[in-house]
Amino acid sequence: MTVTAWVAVAVFLGAYALIASEKIHRVAAALGGAGIMLLIHATDAEAAFFSEETGIDWNVIFLLLGMMVIVGVLKQTGVFEFLAIWAAKRARGRPYRLMVLLVVITALASALLDNVTTVLLIAPVTFLVCERLALPAAPFLIAEALASNIGGAATLVGDPPNIIIASRAGLSFNDFLVHMAPMVIVLMIVYIGMCRLLFRRFFVYDPVRAAEVMALNEREAIADRRLLWQSLAVLVLVMAAFVLHPVLHYEPSVVAVLGAGVLVAATRVTAEEAIREVEWPTLVFFAGLFIMVGSLVETGVIPQISKAAAEATQGQLGFATMLLLWASGGLS
Repeated sequence: MTVTAWVAVAVFLGAYALIASEKIHRVAAALGGAGIMLLIHATDAEAAFFSEETGIDWNVIFLLLGMMVIVGVLKQTGVFEFLAIWAAKRARGRPYRLMVLLVVITALASALLDNVTTVLLIAPVTFLVCERLALPAAPFLIAEALASNIGGAATLVGDPPNIIIASRAGLSFNDFLVHMAPMVIVLMIVYIGMCRLLFRRFFVYDPVRAAEVMALNEREAIADRRLLWQSLAVLVLVMAAFVLHPVLHYEPSVVAVLGAGVLVAATRVTAEEAIREVEWPTLVFFAGLFIMVGSLVETGVIPQISKAAAEATQGQLGFATMLLLWASGGLS
């Protein structure tokens, strides 16, 4: 490898270490690393901003942007608070039943929305319900976090890594739905059974507290019914457009941005309110990572690593799959 390639590797590893250790904010680490890559000519502006192979993947950025706007508007309706209170009442205050309903709601929401946003929305209500039932919140939050990862794997839009993989590999929404959703259903069934074992000592039923929860009115959580129906209608249309990609031939990023635009234009939500809910640090973070990884491709580092890995597996597909699987899990 050239000197530039070695320096690029050092910059990437340094940025990765800073991100993992959280010594500085991950956005600062990613942007700093991207800036150094440009400074040492490991890449250039043309490759970083305009190349489909080694630059920022704008399809990923705009897909995330569009979905964040839609979720931000949906958040204002109070629908997640409604679902949590509804789950507590349907469980009749029984802790295990409550956990099952909450993890199922989290998994389903994570499949349709971004899993990080889903947990951020449902966590505050989990605190409220657990406080009312005199239950520790931590087991429920852990269960929801795991359920969001499982549910998010089911669809293209469920998790940012899915979006990146789909964009790079040319996979459609239906590819994820057909191949991942059935596995996710099996995993959720197994996981619900595991929750019974993992958290069984926290499932203490208090009939008095349960009666207090049953007195709650979930309908009061809905802040704006009209906005709720408008948001759900747009979300359904967006999901339908994702599924109909083979017919419509619109990229998911285009569908998400169109959906966000229609939702903001057709409702009383202002552009400022919609944009305020966008997780800009996440988008900038991904942009920085794209530039750093693209620099490794430009300098020949990634091709050499890929070649070495292919030679090490000696064409054994099973071994190669396990190597990628465990390496990805370990790094994650």
